[in-house]
This record gives sequence, structure tokens and C-alpha cells, in this order.
Amino acid sequence: MDNEITLYKRKIPYSIKKSLHAKRLRIAVYCNCDVIVTIPHHKTINDVESYLIEKSKWLMQKLEHYSKSSPLNDINFHSLSFQENKANAEKLALKIVNKYCKKYQFKYNKIFIKDHKTKWGSCSNKGNINLNYRIIFLPRKLAEYVIVHELCHLKELNHTNKYWKLVEKILPNYKQHLVELQNMY
Repeated sequence: MDNEITLYKRKIPYSIKKSLHAKRLRIAVYCNCDVIVTIPHHKTINDVESYLIEKSKWLMQKLEHYSKSSPLNDINFHSLSFQENKANAEKLALKIVNKYCKKYQFKYNKIFIKDHKTKWGSCSNKGNINLNYRIIFLPRKLAEYVIVHELCHLKELNHTNKYWKLVEKILPNYKQHLVELQNMY
């Protein structure tokens, strides 16, 4: 962490990530209590600190939550090696992908296992599925949700009602999985 701010008499380390695509400031708090602020290129450190102060209550709640209750709390993501875990993640992904492709006739091009910092997965318009290698540390039902979420994008490359109906057809309790996943990472 490159920067630090004091909130409620507690020093909070954080990193800044400048983005050409960002239109606004965004704070991400991870289950290992890392705080990353994504900013548009025209914003300054003063803008970041003002934003952190404005969002301090929310930020402290997230840090408190992750320091106490996250199932992934004991995993130090910094010590995990992407290369060491990539093969296991690919094996798990292929097992789950093949299960759902067979049953629901999904057709994908390639699966890529990546070291994403802010997302669990994505799907391209070429039919490629990108998955965060950290899915191997999720409970199986949540790993399945992430993969089903991306598989459904093979048929609906958006988040319209039609897309969510497809997800629900496959995983009727997907909303519960989504909440669990959001609370975890």
C-alpha cells in the first residue's frame, strides 16, 4: 500500500489505481482488508482523501466486516502464487463449465484463468471466458455461480431481464449466491 489516511483514529493504508476508463472515484475493499481507490486521470490525491473521508463510515464497516467474518479471511492473497494455483483453477473451471455446457448447450471458445484484482470473471463477445484463479478458494456453490454467470453471457452479453431469467433458470437461488459473493470479496 502506497498511501495512508487516518480515519477514526485508525491508520488505513490504501493504493491508488489511475484508470483511463474510470469516470468517477471508486473504492474497493477486499477480504484481506486491502483498500484500492480507482480514479480518473484528472483526479488528485486531495480528491482521493476527500472521497475517503466522505465514505469513511462505509469504509470502516467494510474493514470491520472483513477483519472478523470473511470465510476467506485466513487466506493471504499476497502470498498466493498465481502460477501455483492456475492449473487447479483451470481444472475446477473446466469441470464446472463442462457440466453446465452439456446440460444447457452453452458453446464457448476458450477459458482463460487470470489474476484479476477486482472481478471474478468476464465473458468476451468472441465466446472467451476469463476467470479469476481465486475461484478455487470459494465455496463450490459460489464458484459455480461465477461460472454460470459468465456462461449465461454466451447467450446474453448484457445484464438485461432476459439474461437474469436465464441465470435464474439454471440457479434459482442465484440472488443469495450473489449477495454472499459480494460480502466475501
